[in-house]
Amino acid sequence: MTLNQIARRLRLAVPLYLALTAGSALAAPELPKLVTKDGRHALMVDGKPFLMLAGQAHNSSNYPAALPKVWQALKDAKANTLEMPIAWEQIEPQEGKFDFSFLDTLVKEARENDIRLVIVWFGTWKNTGPGYLPEWVKFDNGRFPRMKDKDGKNVYSHSPFGEQTLAADRNAFVKMMERIRQIDVNHRTVILVQVENEVGTYGFARDYGARAQAAFNAPVPSAVTARQKPKKASSGTWTQVYGDYAEQYFHSWAIASYIESIAKAGRAVYDLPMFVNNALREPSLDGKPAEPWKGNFASGGPTYDVLDIYKAAAPHIDFAAPDIYMPESNKVTAILKSFKRADNPLMIPEMGNAAGYARYVYQAFGMGALGVAPFGLDYAEYSNYPLGSRFTDKRMVEPFAKVFGVFAPIGRQWAQWAFEGRTYGVAEGDDRAAQTVDMQGWKATVSFREFQFGERQYLKDKNEYQSGTEQPSGGVAFAQIGANEFVIVGQQARIKLSGIGANDGKPSMLARVEEGRFDASGKWIMERNWNGDQTDYGLNLPATPTVLKVKLGTYKD
Repeated sequence: MTLNQIARRLRLAVPLYLALTAGSALAAPELPKLVTKDGRHALMVDGKPFLMLAGQAHNSSNYPAALPKVWQALKDAKANTLEMPIAWEQIEPQEGKFDFSFLDTLVKEARENDIRLVIVWFGTWKNTGPGYLPEWVKFDNGRFPRMKDKDGKNVYSHSPFGEQTLAADRNAFVKMMERIRQIDVNHRTVILVQVENEVGTYGFARDYGARAQAAFNAPVPSAVTARQKPKKASSGTWTQVYGDYAEQYFHSWAIASYIESIAKAGRAVYDLPMFVNNALREPSLDGKPAEPWKGNFASGGPTYDVLDIYKAAAPHIDFAAPDIYMPESNKVTAILKSFKRADNPLMIPEMGNAAGYARYVYQAFGMGALGVAPFGLDYAEYSNYPLGSRFTDKRMVEPFAKVFGVFAPIGRQWAQWAFEGRTYGVAEGDDRAAQTVDMQGWKATVSFREFQFGERQYLKDKNEYQSGTEQPSGGVAFAQIGANEFVIVGQQARIKLSGIGANDGKPSMLARVEEGRFDASGKWIMERNWNGDQTDYGLNLPATPTVLKVKLGTYKD
């Protein structure tokens, strides 16, 4: 081949190569992102709203040999997303030497199983402690200082003022994000990243080390006072501005600032949405402001009362999310309401995997949650009862599989409806009392433990209840898809609809009630139309999660 022939082939090959690579770049899905409109939120994945039907693996399931038990449980749960920890000690066992073999395997197998990933970074803090730090960090208190108590003694948790700790954590996190970009940029298997895990400290309000003391005695940053309302003076030291709340607020600012440095650096190399989770303090059930820290929760974490401090100190964190291990229905409702904000998308990254928690999926999705993830949703033979289920096999998964299964075909559509403000939800309370839901022009009254036929007053024995309702398990999620039309998803509940607003006082009745399902493409498949006995006493949803398309109408007297 002559030089001229070679040159001619190169001239033809280069444009072809550029065209092919340009086409590949154009074909790459959009980067996941959070979008907000009118105080509502959506997680956009591949350019469309995405509903996370998720499960979080056990802490020690983050090894290749453990993954088969994870994938099988997720499949049985009808889940579409896995939250998996990646530990600092795992990827940097020796300083400066990185091992991403598990991350590579995880992403590859998730893709093969058609599962999206949320990476949970176990760095400086995991449940407030240093357990997942590399040994070269966790045992070197000189270079990587721990917090100090009031007497100057070391505390179990590392200091948020440890400059070298932060630098090392940040470097490892950035290396991880670079690796995710390298192996996933054309696939977007990884859709979210959690930075640290349940930060804060139990038993200690804050760090009393020298650097911490200097910062505590310095003026509160104006960015904080602009968002977190001062308790005493409008400016000054933390004590002068926040009084009895000063130590908790200061610790929250210090940890949030630490997290911000890590998140900002990570997003600079691969800009995935990021969030923090938290070990909860008791929610407010009476609307009263939270009391100062009294050793009764993890100080410094993103609890509901300091979300504004986190917003001020960590702008590269998209939201803070609650880990719900309080099974009481009134507490769950209060928690969901306190984290659902115009500036804070609602998501539940951890929740107990006991059967009683499954009903809260309806409530959360009705409230517009981006996703829900029962914790320990894999078949490792480990149970965290009483926080979760006693079971470690399919019996643990089944209550969530029933709920996830009905949402799975319409996950994208449901997320879109939620983003448009069309969704509502309730979960059966521990008191078993009826609940009402006000929608556009219509009110739903949802009652529980009902028989499918007749009214309770007809019963000879008023203490007789539908079998299988011994424990609260009912839940309903509504999507208002038109002025008088609804998609209703639920179980173990009776629903009666009546007019409010523009329909208040107007006689109304059900026009059509179709029971059916959505296929894999989201197309509605009707199975039968309810009427007569099936509608005379309300819409009675059985123990098996059921999907209805309901149309109502009004008429003149």
